[in-house]
Amino acid sequence: MNVPLTNIVISGFSAVTPAGIGIEPLLELISSGRDALTPIPAEYNGGSGGSWGKALGFKATDFIPPLKARKLDRCSQFAVVAAGLALKSAGVDKNTLPAERIGIALGCGFGGVANSADFLSGYFTGGVEGISPMLFPNTVSNAPASNASIEHGLKGPNVTQVQRFCSAESAFMMACRFISEGRADIMLTGGVDELLPLMISGFAATGQLRRYAKTFGEGCGILVLESAEHAAGRGARVMGRIGSIRTVGLLLPGQEREGVDMLMNGFAPPAQVSLSGTTTSLPALMERVSGIPPIDTGRVAGSSLAMGGTSMAALLALLQPGQTGLHLAASPEGPYFAIRFNGGDPV
Repeated sequence: MNVPLTNIVISGFSAVTPAGIGIEPLLELISSGRDALTPIPAEYNGGSGGSWGKALGFKATDFIPPLKARKLDRCSQFAVVAAGLALKSAGVDKNTLPAERIGIALGCGFGGVANSADFLSGYFTGGVEGISPMLFPNTVSNAPASNASIEHGLKGPNVTQVQRFCSAESAFMMACRFISEGRADIMLTGGVDELLPLMISGFAATGQLRRYAKTFGEGCGILVLESAEHAAGRGARVMGRIGSIRTVGLLLPGQEREGVDMLMNGFAPPAQVSLSGTTTSLPALMERVSGIPPIDTGRVAGSSLAMGGTSMAALLALLQPGQTGLHLAASPEGPYFAIRFNGGDPV
């Protein structure tokens, strides 16, 4: 699928990652060559070693009233904070814009796992009487998007995509569709995930700590998408433009290069490339961007099923006016994405 887009701009973005709060700490980490990964405690991984990207510096009550924060799972806390920072970055004044024209589409991989575990543990240990109804609303993957919309008063489209390592990209494409179809003027989009000791134990038991779950991380990256006309009407600064979205559902064994050609042919060499998911495990795809230093947020802050939001935010923050950027994302069994961006307006 090749979807050209000329009427959608990015007017803001932000992130919450193991590097810190906001996009700036992540960019500093990328430029330094260091990372924010820490050793996984032996009690969680059976002593098998490895590193993870925990957002140790994140404190929800720095941004959310304590009583309200207690009602939110950690994944929802990430989404609420990152959404607020992204809206501020975009200069969106919710009091002057119709709430039903602002929506959110998030990718999420393991959201709700922590509360699901607590909810089920209560049942298994205490029966029906041991179930806490307060936990149930946060046991589902769409809780982060829903809680972010409630907290920030967004009454437009609200969807969550779970598409393995391309969850954020799938949500991004849907957000673009809502704007293109005139169903929203502004869409928040990206990805959010949390990382739990329970997940690490499960990954260790299934042998995934040395495969796809290697150096997993947590956090949230959100972009503010807007129709070009709407952004111009409110005098918003354009921080980037969307050129096109290409996606392939499956790279057939022995025909990988044909699929890569569908993603990449006709693209002029980009100035910046961001990588997400399992892209680096596809030699045929990596060959097409060889010689371009990649922006690999997974290497410095940990990967996740919804890391694409953070990767795209970092790419846009580093893209200069007039430059072209390319975001590549892949899951082991598909889909695969190539999203083209253009730099925004000069400061």
